[in-house]
Amino acid sequence: MNYVFIFPLFFTILFTILFKYIWIPMRIQLHFRRQGVKGPGYRPIFGNSAGIQRRMFAEAESSRSVSFNHKVVVERVMPQYYNWSKVYGDTFLYWFGSKASLALSDPVMIKEILVSESGSFGKIRFGPALKLMFGDGLVALEGERWVVHRRIANKAFSMERVKEWVPEIVDSIRNMMSKWDATIEASNKSEFEFDVHKEFHQLSGDIISRTAFGSNFSEGKRIFELQEQQSVLVLRSSRNIYLPGSRFLPTKHNKTLWKLEKETTKLITKLIEKNKNTKQNENTLLTAFISPSKKDDILDLKEIVDECKTFYFTGKETTANLLTWAFLLLGLHQEWQNKVREEVDRICGHNVFPSADNLADLKIVTLILNETLRLYPPAGMMVRQASKNVKLAGGLDVPTGTRLFLAMTAVHYDVRIWGEDANVFNPMRFLEPRNHLASFFPFGLGPRVCVGQNLAVVEAKIALAMIVSRYSFVVSPSYVHAPMQSLALQPQYGAQMIFSRRS
Repeated sequence: MNYVFIFPLFFTILFTILFKYIWIPMRIQLHFRRQGVKGPGYRPIFGNSAGIQRRMFAEAESSRSVSFNHKVVVERVMPQYYNWSKVYGDTFLYWFGSKASLALSDPVMIKEILVSESGSFGKIRFGPALKLMFGDGLVALEGERWVVHRRIANKAFSMERVKEWVPEIVDSIRNMMSKWDATIEASNKSEFEFDVHKEFHQLSGDIISRTAFGSNFSEGKRIFELQEQQSVLVLRSSRNIYLPGSRFLPTKHNKTLWKLEKETTKLITKLIEKNKNTKQNENTLLTAFISPSKKDDILDLKEIVDECKTFYFTGKETTANLLTWAFLLLGLHQEWQNKVREEVDRICGHNVFPSADNLADLKIVTLILNETLRLYPPAGMMVRQASKNVKLAGGLDVPTGTRLFLAMTAVHYDVRIWGEDANVFNPMRFLEPRNHLASFFPFGLGPRVCVGQNLAVVEAKIALAMIVSRYSFVVSPSYVHAPMQSLALQPQYGAQMIFSRRS
């Protein structure tokens, strides 16, 4: 055996491990402690995340709220932030493997990070599971390719384009309500109970299929089912540290992910091929990606498939969950439900559907949706990474590679920003101007703000107006208030509500 080569190789590997997993993290930890930023101490290789954070999430998601209390949201959605911020303050350092993560809830710093166009703050690379689910879609891209994809998506989701989709949105909601009416008639009862979370997922799935892809829920149903299965596996992966190369191993988890991705890609590719040569539905998102207005914006098939994956999932999840929380809140607060009903009857007329022309007049509906997004934001948190050494507001020096955990939900519940009633449903607070741009950012801020927010808000406005106009509703006694952060904030056990038809 030639020890001349083995010993240098051994010491090189050992030095690399010590440098990467011990020296650098300990140096970063000391760097922040000198600035007064503390946190749970670094433990080599596994940081303080693999077991501790996973246990925190498990404990949070196993608890059941006795009442419909908004105070539990931060505790259940961001248990690591909730627990560690009580010990170390609002700004603290924790670890995901050997990666330093700086938790922040200061609106000044958050605005600086999200609105910056200096290139100092980039996206975190997707893990293997998330990469399989979304590919290189808009939410993952950076640089020149992101600029191209964003330009196409901006045009496709412009408010002018979304207003053209209003008749399609109204039609989808009418179809859903017709099914509800048939259920009432078949039961011979004056009221009926169902899980609105499931209903709104089907509704938003139908709307995104029709408006963005010129399809319908039935055609996209299998894609939605596949993506829901993928999201469960992605969530599980996100709470574990990725070991380099493990994504290539034929484990049960990986084989399931590969199978789901393969079928999803196949179905979306068929949908694209079906729409390529048709001149119908020219205003859809799919048409915008297949036939962009600029020659420089032409995308290849894989790019189009990846964008379809992204918008199929986000287009359904965002609005479905927004509507779910809004209806639960209105079921709990009958006085606000009545105010919406009075406003809709005054502006649209009884049994008359909203139009693109009067959506802006639904002021109370807008207040309620904003307060819902404050209490139950879709993402819960945002993550960025320092692309170079930067100094944040107040002189906080952040080294290259530091992950920045922006605790959106904590900001939305901060009594210093929203007052002592921050845990209370109070839409009237949005009549007053906010002191800081980053005190409320459910769809993000800056150049990477959610491109589909116009559709999400318009869709939610119309659905809320149409349903409240026809039905009255309350939260069912069987409902368990258990907000849970999957890839979007959702009720862990569904959202059971009792509806009755208005005369």
